[in-house]
Amino acid sequence: MKQNKGLVALAAISGGLAVAAGAFGAHAASGAAKGWLKTGAEYQLMHAVAAMCALSLPRGRLAAMLLLLGSALFAGSLYAMALGAPSRWGIVTPVGGAGMILGWVVLALAALR
Repeated sequence: MKQNKGLVALAAISGGLAVAAGAFGAHAASGAAKGWLKTGAEYQLMHAVAAMCALSLPRGRLAAMLLLLGSALFAGSLYAMALGAPSRWGIVTPVGGAGMILGWVVLALAALR
């Protein structure tokens, strides 16, 4: 587990950022920004927890990395648009989604080994 300390820390930071984004969306945003922040926060938080769980498996490190990277791209693109970035940032969102899906597949394979 010692070699995974950095990933655990990243997952914890990701979870904290998700809570902050969700709170900002709930209290300070409106319109599409509110929805983007809510969606990003939900996905980022669940994938931060999933990454920590993945690290409990002997071969779960790659799954954790994919889950964290995918959620950072997915949620990050939504957060960027909510904070005023051009809507073309939305092209990054499905790339992040694909990373999260791949992370789940790798996690399932790790669990079966």
